[in-house]
This record gives sequence, C-alpha cells and structure tokens, in this order.
Amino acid sequence: MPANRAWTRDTLSPADWTVPLPAAALAELRDVLAEIRRAPLPTFLLDPRDFTLDACRAAMDEVRRVTRQGPMFAVLDRLPMAELSHDEATQLYWLMSSLLARPVAQKLNGQMFYDVRDTGAKLKPGSGIRPTVTNVDLRFHNDNSYNETPPDYVCLLCLHPAKQGGVSQVVSVATVHQALEERFPELMDRLYRPFWYDRHAEHQPDEPTTFAAPVFECGADGTVKARLALSKIFAGYELRDERMDNETAAALAAVQAVFDRPELRVELDFEPGQIQYVNNRATGHARTEFVDHPEPERKRHLVRLWLRDSGRRGYRD
Repeated sequence: MPANRAWTRDTLSPADWTVPLPAAALAELRDVLAEIRRAPLPTFLLDPRDFTLDACRAAMDEVRRVTRQGPMFAVLDRLPMAELSHDEATQLYWLMSSLLARPVAQKLNGQMFYDVRDTGAKLKPGSGIRPTVTNVDLRFHNDNSYNETPPDYVCLLCLHPAKQGGVSQVVSVATVHQALEERFPELMDRLYRPFWYDRHAEHQPDEPTTFAAPVFECGADGTVKARLALSKIFAGYELRDERMDNETAAALAAVQAVFDRPELRVELDFEPGQIQYVNNRATGHARTEFVDHPEPERKRHLVRLWLRDSGRRGYRD
C-alpha cells in the first residue's frame, strides 16, 4: 500500500497535494489557445496528441503520482483565468485531464461535462436530481457509487467560488476503513455485503431503480475501494419501501460517526483556475453548504469531468 494512502489532517500539508503549473506548461497552453482561436474545434475533438504539451504532460504525470501514490488527491494550480473565457478554460481543462485518463460520460444520455452549481432544484429519492445542482451540504461520497463503473478520477475546475461556504473536503478511504476497524470491528463484515443504492434515475424505464453493492471491497492490488454514499443508500431503501435491519442501520451510523471526525479530513478552498483531481474509489469527497453571490455571473460554478481508462466511454460501460 502506498505510504501516504492512509492519512489524517495533521500528517499532510498543502505541498503534499498541490501541483504547480510551471511557466513552460503555461506557455504551451497559451500556444494551444492561440491555435484554438485561429482554427476552432468542438471541445470533444481536442486531442493532446495534436499539440506540443511536454511540460503539461510532466505536470500531469506528477498529478498521476500524487493521486496514485501520495494522498490520492491533487490540486493543479492553475489555469490563467484572466486570459480565458469560460469556454476556453473548459477546453484547456479537457486537454489537461485527457493527459491523465480518458473522459467518460457522466449521465446515461452521454453528457460529458457536468456543471456543478445551484439550480434551485430540490432533492427527492428517485428524482434523478443530484445534490451537485443544489447548495446543500454534501456528505462524503465517491462519485457514481450506484453504477457498475464508477470513474477512476473525479475532476473539478473552479470557474467561480461561492460568496460563502462551498468548501471542498477530502478524506482517505484507507483512514476511514482503519478507523471503523478500530471502533466498530463487529460491523466490518456488514460493510462488505451489499446495500441498496438509489440509481438517480440513470437507468432504462424497464430497469430497477436501485443498485446493490457493498460499501467496501478489496481491489485487485489488495487495497480497499469504497462506495461511500450514505444518502444514496438511505434513498435506495426508501425507494424499495424496505426497512433496514438493525445491523445495516448500525453499520451506516458507524460510517457517519467516522465522517464526523474533523481530524480525519482536509479542507480545500477552491480558487478560480484551480483543478482538483481525486482518486475516486480511494478518496471520499464532500462539500459544505454555500451562499452564492447575488450576481448570476459570480455564482459558484465548477465544471466536473469523470475519467476512466477501463471499458468504453459510455455511462455504464
């Protein structure tokens, strides 16, 4: 197991997760931008192999190292937002992320980019409304826990931070697992057996609305992988009109008790142009509730990508 896979707040510093974009990489991105402006292409047709990106590739190799061997999350610092439109920033983000792994669909309809911002929508089990389009507090989770093929990486580009709140939080899955083994050893077996997850309406009309999977499983390399998504599990049981037995309820309460320990997590204040890369199955991520600026153009806005090299590029492949 990588030495820094299991960490706590006091064992990390920003230098452990921050990957600067050096001057040479920024110069390459400015050359890419000039070419895109000269000969525009749809974002999905932009391929890193068509540009000279040696310094950018080296920076993303460091992101890969940090997200696989270090604390399992990284912040790339940062795109030159003062020089870019939102669309141009998103195009450079696509290219940089494609150097790490392959972007894949985030919805059954093939949607590749996901705008993380408050739309005023209200959450309801089975509605398909995701918490990412609200301003509510998001508890620790792994993206797409309710699908056979969760992404390897979850990426977030900050276009605008919130007026107040919206702080990103990360926690090590290995640390959560260790804490549960220490405090609740009698519940570990239950966490390795399936729970019902709400599929968020990402399924065909004739398919089940819930998905069965354990919270923890062992990866091929012997490391622990997680599907942390307590709200999706509670919604899954509600959709099935099924009462949780005492062991199931106790296991979920134990996970929440570990989540509630502030010394186990790191908080990150997003700044415009920064990109957060999270090893999805090895890192739980969360967000605090936030208050937006009143001006529409200043409202909190992140752009999410999912990356996965295995399977095909569709949501379920």
